Amino acid sequence: MTLTPERGFNEAEYRNRLARAQAMMAKAGLTCLLLSTEPEVRYFTGYLTRFWESPARPWFLVVPAVGDPIAVIPSIGVALMSRSWIKDIRSWRSPDLQDDGVSLLRDALGEVAGADGKIGVPSGLETHVRMPMHSWNALQQGLLIVDDAEIMVRLRKIKSQAEIAKIAQAGAIATRAFARVPEIAQAGVPLEKVFRHFQMLLLEEGADWVPYLSGAAGQDGYYDVISPATDAPLVQGDILMLDTGAVWDGYFCDFDRNFAVGAPSAIAQLGQSSLIEAVDAGMAAAKPGAMMCDLFHAMAGVLAGDSDAVANAGRLGHGLGMQLTEWPSIIPTDRTVLEPGMVLTLEPSVETVDGRIMVHEENIAITETGAVFLNARSGRSLVSV
Repeated sequence: MTLTPERGFNEAEYRNRLARAQAMMAKAGLTCLLLSTEPEVRYFTGYLTRFWESPARPWFLVVPAVGDPIAVIPSIGVALMSRSWIKDIRSWRSPDLQDDGVSLLRDALGEVAGADGKIGVPSGLETHVRMPMHSWNALQQGLLIVDDAEIMVRLRKIKSQAEIAKIAQAGAIATRAFARVPEIAQAGVPLEKVFRHFQMLLLEEGADWVPYLSGAAGQDGYYDVISPATDAPLVQGDILMLDTGAVWDGYFCDFDRNFAVGAPSAIAQLGQSSLIEAVDAGMAAAKPGAMMCDLFHAMAGVLAGDSDAVANAGRLGHGLGMQLTEWPSIIPTDRTVLEPGMVLTLEPSVETVDGRIMVHEENIAITETGAVFLNARSGRSLVSV
């Protein structure tokens, strides 16, 4: 029996992350990092709360090149942050219509960086600055703010074993929920009801919350995988797909399953078999030293003779961790080298008939010798409901 991981991390985990970041800052000539988004702040602090859903308040973390991080946060968050390993916590009453933390943050940055020190802010793909534009403009006056030299991307793309265990736990929860789909999905059941009940199954099986659920249903496939569920009932011959991003202790799984409503047609079964074959090819290519584009070409070669046409969705997988999707992407032009500790999704898609598609997704971790699945993988034959 697999043991459930402990929640949270010990201080040694965070100090190891800090040490790695500080070594990178020294090499890049940065005096500190300025972080303002939920996963970046949580990466160094463990500050896990759903209060980020509210856009009313900004939150900041200053990570110096020498010394411990400084949290600059609204007063409502001090009690929770005080239970973390962070000792230097500076707060203000927010929302403040005149100065919503900017002066307090400027003072902290001035102490660490001085007038000439370079302050790194993540600014590449899949990043953003989480504060109002007028606050951002005011903050920059007299400070030297530059790109973070991809430090946060490089840090977060390599997961510790403790992080991987949490992703695997989320995957185990979703695996159990997917096994129960025949309980909730049959011909005549509206798709929107299936969506609601599947989220209930995920929570029953141990998910903390279900921030993401998408899916579709259609004869021998579906036209897209991002539309909201409708009240249209499932009918014989439909292929039902459910794709979940369930969270356990702040870490996501992200994989899907296809189900046949009644007996699957030859067209649908061929689609499923092709997708599993593509995943097998992706797994075979997923070794340290390979590149993300190698995974793309391995899967695309199975599905469409290595044609870029199979990537109409934009990519055939991505990074995974504290966010549902993380950098990098499995696309023909991404030459990111695979390293042990990376967690990825393999997500091939195939056209079945008349513009309809089937999509399949699995979660994997790169090891020293290859890759392992972080969830119980799908079989080659479609499961009927």
